[in-house]
Amino acid sequence: MPDIILHQYATSPFSEKVRLVLGAKGLTWNAVEIPPILPKPDLLALTGGYRRTPVMQIGADIYCDTALICDVLDRLSPQPPLYPAIAPAQSRIMAAWLDGVLFTASVTYAMQPAGVQQMLAHLTPAQVQAFMADRKAMRGDTNALRMPLPEAAAMLHETLGRLQEQFAAGVQHVAGPALSIADFSLFHNLWFIRRAQSLAAILDGYPLVKTWFARMQAYGHGKLRVVPPETAIADALTHDPLPHDTTILPGSGLSGGDAVSVTPTDYAKDPVAGVLLTLTEHVVTIRRQDPRAGAVNVHFPRQGYHVQPAA
Repeated sequence: MPDIILHQYATSPFSEKVRLVLGAKGLTWNAVEIPPILPKPDLLALTGGYRRTPVMQIGADIYCDTALICDVLDRLSPQPPLYPAIAPAQSRIMAAWLDGVLFTASVTYAMQPAGVQQMLAHLTPAQVQAFMADRKAMRGDTNALRMPLPEAAAMLHETLGRLQEQFAAGVQHVAGPALSIADFSLFHNLWFIRRAQSLAAILDGYPLVKTWFARMQAYGHGKLRVVPPETAIADALTHDPLPHDTTILPGSGLSGGDAVSVTPTDYAKDPVAGVLLTLTEHVVTIRRQDPRAGAVNVHFPRQGYHVQPAA
């Protein structure tokens, strides 16, 4: 099997989520360091327009969104399971809430002026301006990743308080007694807040949550090596896409082989165009051609993405 390649950057919270999954599973992987803002020509050669971070590549198959990336990693390396048999639905539903609603609260809280100053201290004023403009463009005319600060702080305190009580009762993990994807989805939220050092004191009132965080952090990131983007593009070009499921969900109004576009429904609404290969309640797969990467299959989770006939 081709190598696992994660297109990521060091300060990306969702990249940290996947890095920790790779560490928990003891996997060996390659990292391509991508820019945190546009332009991202090497990444877009593989995704066709999807710009969120991270993206996972295995040969000529490109996996978008950590919800799907973690599914794929769990199939490749089932131990420890991310979706334990005792709570498979609960862990997924909790992870979706933590990745969505709680992440919005975490971003709002951490990106207060004091947090921005600390997290972007390594950038020049011009780079800070470019970063903020890029994130504003990602949000577009929506309120995605933004809520009033008092509500964000209240949500964090309530969530942390309930987790503190749960851990005090002897429950070791976020979704129950077993490690699950929900643990990794909570982890990257707290990891992000901790980067805003002056604001990280919000965690101090919840010592058992901090103990849980340290246990999770101990998984590390597995065995990785950094490779240049040219290596990843060459890897796609020299491999054929993997065999794919040809199921098309009845009632979708679409058929295999249709020209379609796939677009996130919340933010960074950059459409990816291609030929529809798979459309189920779980996954969308399209085939696209790129002058540099050749034929690639680009995979998305079904939830959170709009699939429609290409214009």
